[in-house]
Amino acid sequence: MIGDLAKRTGTKVNTIRFYEGIGLMPEAARTSGGRRTYGEAEVRQLGFIRHARELGFPVEEIRSLIALSSDPDQDCGQAGAIARRHLADVEDRIARLLALRDALSEATRSCDGGKIADCRVIDAISTFGGN
Repeated sequence: MIGDLAKRTGTKVNTIRFYEGIGLMPEAARTSGGRRTYGEAEVRQLGFIRHARELGFPVEEIRSLIALSSDPDQDCGQAGAIARRHLADVEDRIARLLALRDALSEATRSCDGGKIADCRVIDAISTFGGN
């Protein structure tokens, strides 16, 4: 049942329904009473989706990886390409976050409580990204 799957995986019921609705999770089998039932394959797939989301993979990349995993004998080059693209995105975000940290660190060091018109924090935030 969906509540059991939610407990086993630490996923909210609404999230499971969402993943089913967008096709990341297969439609669940139903009991004669209409209750969803899940097996170990669904537990593993939901675990994969959760981990991929925690790692920042977008839904479409997760969908591609799930599709690739359906044929375990194929070359893993496509999966590697997806991972490399994601790694490049992660490295770009890290670089932007480090720049943001440096800008905020500098701005807060020079913040002396003067007038907002002269506030370095406001200036740093409004000009960040223009680097």
